[in-house]
Amino acid sequence: MSELINGIGTVWAWMMEHLLYINLLLSVIIVFFQRRDPKAVWTWLLALYFIPIFGFVFYLLLCQDFHKSKMFKVKEVEDRLRYSVKTQEEVIRNYAMTLSDPLSRDYEDLVLYNLETSGAVLTVDNSVEILTDGVEKFADLREEMKKARHYIHIQYYIIKNDEVFNSMVPILIDKVREGVEVRILYDGMGGRFMPKRRWEELKKEGIKVGEFFPAFLGRLHLRMNYRNHRKIVVIDGSVGYVGGFNVGKEYISKDPKFGYWRDTHLKLYGGSVLSLQIRFALDWNYATKENLFKKAAYFDSFRDGIGMIYPEHPKPGRDPIGVQIIASGPDAANRQIRNNYLQLFHKARKHIYIQTPYFVPDDAILSALRIAAESGVDVRLMIPCKPDHPFVYWATYSYVGDLLAAGARCYTYENGFLHAKGVMVDSRVSCYGTANMDIRSFELNFEVNATIYDEETTERLEQFFIDDLMHCNEVTKELYAQRSLWIRMKEQCSRLLSPLL
Repeated sequence: MSELINGIGTVWAWMMEHLLYINLLLSVIIVFFQRRDPKAVWTWLLALYFIPIFGFVFYLLLCQDFHKSKMFKVKEVEDRLRYSVKTQEEVIRNYAMTLSDPLSRDYEDLVLYNLETSGAVLTVDNSVEILTDGVEKFADLREEMKKARHYIHIQYYIIKNDEVFNSMVPILIDKVREGVEVRILYDGMGGRFMPKRRWEELKKEGIKVGEFFPAFLGRLHLRMNYRNHRKIVVIDGSVGYVGGFNVGKEYISKDPKFGYWRDTHLKLYGGSVLSLQIRFALDWNYATKENLFKKAAYFDSFRDGIGMIYPEHPKPGRDPIGVQIIASGPDAANRQIRNNYLQLFHKARKHIYIQTPYFVPDDAILSALRIAAESGVDVRLMIPCKPDHPFVYWATYSYVGDLLAAGARCYTYENGFLHAKGVMVDSRVSCYGTANMDIRSFELNFEVNATIYDEETTERLEQFFIDDLMHCNEVTKELYAQRSLWIRMKEQCSRLLSPLL
C-alpha cells in the first residue's frame, strides 16, 4: 500500500514540475481538435488555467462532440423522410400548398429552412389545444391514456417517484393488460430521482422502459452535460403532447419552494403527431436498440413517403393549422431551434413576446432582439422572479440589461415559477416546446419545439402572455440601475460562465 502511495506521489510531483507544458498541450487539444464557439473555448481555457489538469478532465466529461455522430439516425426512416422533404419542397415552391392563414406565405422561407436543415415536414391538417396548468395537463393526459387501444409512448426529461407518476401507473398497467403497448423513456440525468427498483417493478408488469444516456456504475454520468430535455407523449398516433411540463409534484404546484407552476404544453391532433412519433422512435431506438421503424403500424401515414404532407383530417370544428415539429441536439450540424428563433425575430414587424425560465442567449440571438427593439418592434421578455438554478438566473438577469438598453421591456413573473418556453411573433406565428432561450438548449440539450403557423392559436398564446403580465413586475431601466454591488458581481461571474451553463 505504501508503495502505491509513493508511486502516486511521484507521478503527482512530476506533473506539478511539468505543469506548464501539460497545460499547454491540453490547451492545444481544446483549441484545435474540436470546433467550438470562441467564447466557450476561452471559458474552458480559463478553467484549465485556474484548475490545471482537472479542468481538462471536466472538459472531457462535459464536452463530447456528437456533431458527426450517426447514432440517432435510422436507415429505414432516412430514405422516406428524404423523399418527403424533397416532395414537399417542390409542392411549396410551386405554390400547390396553402396554409390556414393566407398571410403565412410570408413565412415560406422559414418553412423551407426548417424543412431543409432538420427534415421538419410541414403538416397542414392540425388542431392545437393549449394547456397552462399542471393539474389540468395531467388530468387531460390520464383521460387520453384511458382511451388508448394500441400504444402509449411517453418521454420526459424528469420523472419523479411521487403522486403525479403514481396517478399514471395504474392506468398504464391496466392498458398493458388490455394488450396496449406502453413505452416510457427518461433521461439518465433527469431520471436520477427515480429508484431503479421502481422501473424494475414496471418492467415486470409489461411496461417497456428506456434510459437515455444512463449513468456509469450507477451514479457517474459521463455525459451529464448532454441531456435529453424532450417531453413527448404520443397515443395511438392520434394525439400528441409536447411542452414544458415534466412529471413531478412541483409541476402541479405542490412544491412550496416554487409555489404555482406556470408552464405551457401543447396538445396536438393531426399530422404533427406523426412527427412527434418519429422523434420519439429515434430516441427510443438509440436508448434501447429496439427499432420501432420496423413496426409499420406506428407509421401508417408515412409509408409512401408523402403521407406526412397531407395525413388525416383535423379535429372537427377547427380549421386546419400548419405545424412543423423541429428537433435539435448536439448530434445535429445546425442549431435548428435557435436558427428558427432567429428567423422569426428577423421577420418580426410589430411585436415579439418571449417566455422563458432561462435567458442566456448567444450573440446572434441577442443582436437580433436588440436590432428588433431598436427598429421599433415591441420586444417583451418574461422570466421568473426566483431562481431554480442560481447561476443561470443571474446570468439571465445580466442579459436583461442589454435588452433594456435597446428599448425592450422585461418582466419578472411573481405568481410562482414561470417555466413556459415559447415565442410569439406579430400574432401570426408561434413556437413553443421544450427549449429554453439559452445556449444549453441551443447547443447541448436534445430539444423539440412546435412552430405553429396560425393566427388564432398565436393570438390565444399571446392572450395568456398578456394575462400573465398582470402577475408580473416590470424591470425598468431605473429599477435595473439600482441593483446592489453584490447582485452586479453575481451577474458578471455568472455571465462569464454562461457558455458552460
